[in-house]
Amino acid sequence: MVATPEFLGPQTQLAELHVHLGSSVDPAVMWEIAHAQGIRLPTKDYWRFVDMITVNPRKVKSFEDYLALFHWTELIQSSPQAIELSVYHTIAGAYRKNNITLLELRFNPMKRNRGGERDLDQIMMAAVRGLDRASLEYPVRCGMIVCLDRTFDAHLNEILLEKALKFKGRGVVGIDIAGSARKGFRYSDCKAIYRKARREGLGLTVHAGEDEGHQSVLDVLESLEPERIGHGVRATEDEETLDRLSEAGVTLELCPSSNLNTRVVKGVGDMKRIFRQLKKSGVKYTINTDGPEMLMTNLRNEIDFLLRNGVISKEDVLRANRNAFAASFLRTNA
Repeated sequence: MVATPEFLGPQTQLAELHVHLGSSVDPAVMWEIAHAQGIRLPTKDYWRFVDMITVNPRKVKSFEDYLALFHWTELIQSSPQAIELSVYHTIAGAYRKNNITLLELRFNPMKRNRGGERDLDQIMMAAVRGLDRASLEYPVRCGMIVCLDRTFDAHLNEILLEKALKFKGRGVVGIDIAGSARKGFRYSDCKAIYRKARREGLGLTVHAGEDEGHQSVLDVLESLEPERIGHGVRATEDEETLDRLSEAGVTLELCPSSNLNTRVVKGVGDMKRIFRQLKKSGVKYTINTDGPEMLMTNLRNEIDFLLRNGVISKEDVLRANRNAFAASFLRTNA
């Protein structure tokens, strides 16, 4: 466990709400899973493999470069056995390394079924088994978020909602929209899906204000009315957007290192501006990793980075952690 200030000692329980399964499994575990399944990798050298699935500043120069890293992690995780192990190791690692006792883990099961070769229910059941096993061994409350995708058509996203609802009582707590931008995609196209998810009691979060400008945040607020927004840092480009976030009580899931590595945030100075504006506007936020293993970080490292660079204060850190526990979709299952 990394060294953090005394006010946030090893015994302090943390919550993390924005973690993608495809970027959260230790490379050594991914290496073992790949070989156990007979996946033909482009290298037989372990360290080159690590370089393939982790952020390298020389290679990752944009948001799309970052998303490209998921090609191999999603392929390796494309079986029931792989999903079960991936979920288990992510939850176990979060507790052992950071004393995270509340974790929300998101993934798209349709990107783990090899284009329909695997059965989606089998993928979902395997994820449940991984969650159950980890929960038996570690004192972590964990929920899963099913990711819809901006590159999918309405029919595929509707199927993902149905799977989320089917497993709602077995670990699934919410839905999200993620993935690369697609020409012609509109958040309003998912309005009916989000309305049904809300009616059925699922938590609602959406990726917005990351690779797109502040208008995407306004679009999401108007069309989908989520409780949380993933990233959302581009909202700070516009005061009206910040006011709307504050009025709606929406919580942002901030991922500092991720945004720096994808060049969404241009540096520490830009990061300071973002956090300052969010605080001034009264917008609630949480601190997250996005994917600790791919980004070679963890939650306590994220907090330590923000403190060392004077981005936030220790009071801000404690408030963000309280926000995470309060905004969790697991709250109704406590």
